Amino acid sequence: MTKKPTKAAAASAAQAGSQMLEAAPASNRATRAAERRAAIVAAAMEEFIARGFAATRLDDIARRAGVAKGTIYLHFKDKESMFEELVRVVIVPVVARLTTLPPPVGSVRDLIEAFAGNFLKEVIGTRRGDLVRLIVAEGPRFPSVADFYYREVVSRGVAAMRALIELGIARGEIREKELARYPQILIAPAMIAVIWQSLFERHAPLDARDMLRVHLDLIFGERRTT
Repeated sequence: MTKKPTKAAAASAAQAGSQMLEAAPASNRATRAAERRAAIVAAAMEEFIARGFAATRLDDIARRAGVAKGTIYLHFKDKESMFEELVRVVIVPVVARLTTLPPPVGSVRDLIEAFAGNFLKEVIGTRRGDLVRLIVAEGPRFPSVADFYYREVVSRGVAAMRALIELGIARGEIREKELARYPQILIAPAMIAVIWQSLFERHAPLDARDMLRVHLDLIFGERRTT
């Protein structure tokens, strides 16, 4: 004989069902909001790259994203906060991967070559490279944007390079100890490649990897072939 549920049990089941129905629409709303936010960020990247930071209007971003201009203000207070989100989504994860160095089982030069090779793969010839060039070009006019990029990207890269240099000095692989004071020297070829590609590539194509090899030869000495 089947036992009938008590009134309390029935009420509890009804309440649980009601909560599930309420949670489902809320989840759907959160998903749609996340999709709109991602569409806005993607549209902002295209507009910033095409027009520059100063000339880009929120109306243009909204049109490209397929949303009302008012929808943008539900997610971002202004262009600066939108650009910061773009850097967080597009560039910061790459920097985090590159600066998470593996255990130093090989030579320091090997580690640096791996870092730089991945940077060239992830940045050169991609939208990330376009964003870096945009910051270089318009950063002086928008200090808050440049400051944010320095904190989130540049400082991490410089710190990782300094750590590698100090390791190389400790191991005797790098003789010039003053290099630790200027880790920017180590990553200079990567920045040169980013800028060169947009300005002069059509006149004089640059082999960024070979330039990196020559640069590291100057620091570590030429590789010995066996």
